[in-house]
Amino acid sequence: MNNPSLVSADTTADELEAILSTAQEAARALRDSAGGERASWLRAVGAAIDEERAELLDLAVAESHLDRTALDGEVKRTVFQLEHLAQAAESGELLRVLAEPADADYPVAARPDLVQAMMPLGPVLVFTASNFPFAFSVAGNDFASAVAAGCPVVVKANPGHPALSALTAEIVATALAKAGAPKGTFAHIQGVEPGVAALRDTRIKACGFTGSLAGGRALFDIAVGRPDPIPFYGELGSLNPVFVTPAAAAARAEEIAAGFVASVSFRGGQLCTKPGVLIAPENSGILDAAATALAGLEPVTLLTDRITGAYTEGTKSLSGLPGARVVAGSGGTSPTLVSIPPASVLATVGGGIEECFGPAAVVIEYRDTAEIGAIARSLGPSLTATIHGESADAVAASLVDQLSSLAGRVIWNGWPTGVSVTRALHHGGPFPATTSPTYGSIGVGSAQRWLRPVTYQNWPVELLPREVRARVLPAAE
Repeated sequence: MNNPSLVSADTTADELEAILSTAQEAARALRDSAGGERASWLRAVGAAIDEERAELLDLAVAESHLDRTALDGEVKRTVFQLEHLAQAAESGELLRVLAEPADADYPVAARPDLVQAMMPLGPVLVFTASNFPFAFSVAGNDFASAVAAGCPVVVKANPGHPALSALTAEIVATALAKAGAPKGTFAHIQGVEPGVAALRDTRIKACGFTGSLAGGRALFDIAVGRPDPIPFYGELGSLNPVFVTPAAAAARAEEIAAGFVASVSFRGGQLCTKPGVLIAPENSGILDAAATALAGLEPVTLLTDRITGAYTEGTKSLSGLPGARVVAGSGGTSPTLVSIPPASVLATVGGGIEECFGPAAVVIEYRDTAEIGAIARSLGPSLTATIHGESADAVAASLVDQLSSLAGRVIWNGWPTGVSVTRALHHGGPFPATTSPTYGSIGVGSAQRWLRPVTYQNWPVELLPREVRARVLPAAE
């Protein structure tokens, strides 16, 4: 495989026009394709990535500064995601076919013969993530879910790993062509302006994004401000609070502190599921133990210079909050822990705490368990919320309903980092965690973002789309 240059020029206006035109042409072919065909394309991509694993890893280590072993695990995850969604496409489950026969005596009014099924929206634009250069990048879950759904994909490369993006794109395009996917099924663009131009183009019918709150909100506003607004599925910022009950703190304070530090520092704290806030009883020993453990960690080489600068400003912002006390951290990219009193959080709309991307976190020590619910409301929505409690724990029981309304995943005695690719796990949450809390960005459910329902009324079965027809005929017989 030829290694592309480390520096690639931005996609030109003419190149973008050709890409979008070809994607639009491909949309009809993909809409008419069988799920088994799309599954074979995804499997071909997975096999090609696995084959080129060594060269891809060399580039990923050089550009992202992440550990090679962790990145190798991410390649495994990427290949698994492709297979996971290939199986969903192949099974036909994404169609969600619902058939209701005609009923002249239906109570409301005579019901016609109805068949409902999902159909692809059309070309999808994906803005890739910096912190997962494989699993949420060029061949990541957004790409895999869109192809599984029958949508052409235009992937905007992340500037944090441009050479890796270019090489991955070359591998994906070659694999798709060899597998017989229509021309225009996949394209790769680079540059901020081309990405924005693509988002504004009427040929793009939906968009996926993983990144910062500011960047995601700006793109969201463009997507919904178009003359023809489109769905924008953005994964943005998340504090992922962890609540420790008095009973849990009394039973296992040191264990909780160690788990918290391990989760905060995993992959340099550069995860959307990093626990950014721990709420624990005052004088439980958790704060001191966590501070000691975090202070013993070395400074981190973060993904990009931009993220490094944002981390420095973020830790300054946290340490500047009213009543804040830095209990671990010596500046720069050192892991940092800040203690903030409940009164400061409760006195500020939104709690005053913003996500700091990197190995930094906040501890809030409460005196009275009555404060916990108020703190939860003040911190607002997140991707996850965690409770560390004990069996028959009244404090934990009082929080479950509230946290369920604030997060897409509620965790008991665990940690939010380490997200499995499986059907029952929801990776989403109310804004600002995501721009749409209905669908997550991981697993089979993520493919529903790129589909919409269509009802066929009184249609002859033989004229229905072929995959819909195949699932209606057994019921008719």
